[in-house]
Amino acid sequence: MFARTLAFLLLITPFAIAQDWAKAKLEKSPRHGEWVKIEHGGRTVEAFVVFPEVKEKATAVVVVHEIFGLTDWVKLTADEFAEAGYIAIAPDLLSGAGPKGGGTSDIPRGEVGKLIRDLKPEQITADLNACVNHVAKLPACNGKVAVVGFCWGGGQTFRFATNNKTIKAALPFYGSGPQNAEEIARIACPVYGFYGSNDARVNATIPKSTELMKAAKKTYEPVIYEGAGHGFFRAGEDPSGNDANKKAREEAWKRIKDVLKKL
Repeated sequence: MFARTLAFLLLITPFAIAQDWAKAKLEKSPRHGEWVKIEHGGRTVEAFVVFPEVKEKATAVVVVHEIFGLTDWVKLTADEFAEAGYIAIAPDLLSGAGPKGGGTSDIPRGEVGKLIRDLKPEQITADLNACVNHVAKLPACNGKVAVVGFCWGGGQTFRFATNNKTIKAALPFYGSGPQNAEEIARIACPVYGFYGSNDARVNATIPKSTELMKAAKKTYEPVIYEGAGHGFFRAGEDPSGNDANKKAREEAWKRIKDVLKKL
């Protein structure tokens, strides 16, 4: 099963990360974006940070990338969070995995998915913890941090909520949720899930996560967008995307902003 899934991901990778439209849109952004190097435990994580144009200190959002790595679309998404009024930080969790210590942009496309699947859970958690700590302490930040992730990053976002008690909300997009009561018990923030109806593989995990979260008296609010597929938040922005994905993306963006506004 794993081999077939991996083969499928490697097959679709060139199409999923051919994002000239995202790069072009990002290049037109008037907002300030910068690369930072975050050091922790002898490791350096590169991250793309974008600042909103606001007067007051802002809430921050950690953006966890898909299994395709830190692509142009993920950087564009960070910019769009800044456009909405939030500091956004998108870490490259493949930092150091590329040739000569590079990250996603230095790795052949066909190898990205496998390298991400080989990442150690404890390293991912440590990288995300470092990013949360970094952005929370920025002078422009009000100290509040939420986490959002897509696809592989959606699953990691839900998992990260079981390992970090300081984040104010977790917003996993079409990522599998924890299926273990012990992990669920560690969650200290509300979790708002976003799923496409045409995504049976991921959606099959929702009932168990719902049951466990309810039993643990945790907040978990999954929403399934009718007609949308896996990856709808990216596909719905792609100019070639279908109407169902575009509609789901629009509705999801409104929900994101409503959730973050209440933190």
